[in-house]
Amino acid sequence: MKILVIEDEKLLADSLKTLLERKGFDVECVYDGEAGAEYAETGVYDLLILDVMMPKMNGYQVARSVRAKRCGTPILMLTARSGLEDRIEGLNAGADYYLTKPFDSRELLACVGALLRRQGNQVDELTLGNTVLDLSTCTLMCGGRSVRLSAKEFDVMRYLFQARGTIVSKESILSRVWGFDSDAVENNVEVYIGFLRKKLKAIGSNVTIQSIRRLGYQLEVMQGC
Repeated sequence: MKILVIEDEKLLADSLKTLLERKGFDVECVYDGEAGAEYAETGVYDLLILDVMMPKMNGYQVARSVRAKRCGTPILMLTARSGLEDRIEGLNAGADYYLTKPFDSRELLACVGALLRRQGNQVDELTLGNTVLDLSTCTLMCGGRSVRLSAKEFDVMRYLFQARGTIVSKESILSRVWGFDSDAVENNVEVYIGFLRKKLKAIGSNVTIQSIRRLGYQLEVMQGC
C-alpha cells in the first residue's frame, strides 16, 4: 500500500517514512503543501498523512483541494494545534482523523490501520473469475496451481485486480507502481504485463489482461472457462 507523507519538518517526515516502511508500506514524502496537493491529486495513494502548518499551502488548503478533485483517499492530519476549533476545521476540510503532536508511534500506526480498514483495503486476498491474488504471499492461485510474483508484478496485478474490470492507463500504472517521480517509461509497464499474462496462462486462469487501444489495460474473465 502506498502512503504519502506531506510534512515540512524533514526530520519528522523521514522518521515517519522509516517507521511505516518497517511495517511494509510504500512511502513517499514531500515537504510543502503545494507539492503535496499535486502528488495527492494523482489518486495513486492509499493514505495521506498531512501536516497543517506548511509553506505555500497549509494542510487545510491541501485537504480541501484534494476533496475538490473528488479524491476520496483517507487523510490523517497531524498538527501541534490541538484546540477544538482547529480539529473542527481539519475535519471540515476533509480529514478523516486528526492526530495532535507529539504522538506515540503506536497511536499513529493504530490510526493508519483503522483508516485503511475503514476503506476496505486491508484484506487477505482479491478474487476475480477462478483466480485469487493472495496479498500476504504475493501469490496468484487458480485451483491447485499457484505462482509467486515479483514485487513489481504483484503491484501491477493488485492494481488491475482492484480496478475490477475498469480500464487503467499505462500512465496511472507507472504512477501507482513505479512512483510519481520515477524515470520508468511505458515500456516498463508493457514488459510486466507480458510477464503477468504468461503467469496467468501457466496456472490455467480464466482471467486475461486485455489491451485497450490508446487507453490502457483491463482484466476480463473469459466465458466458458
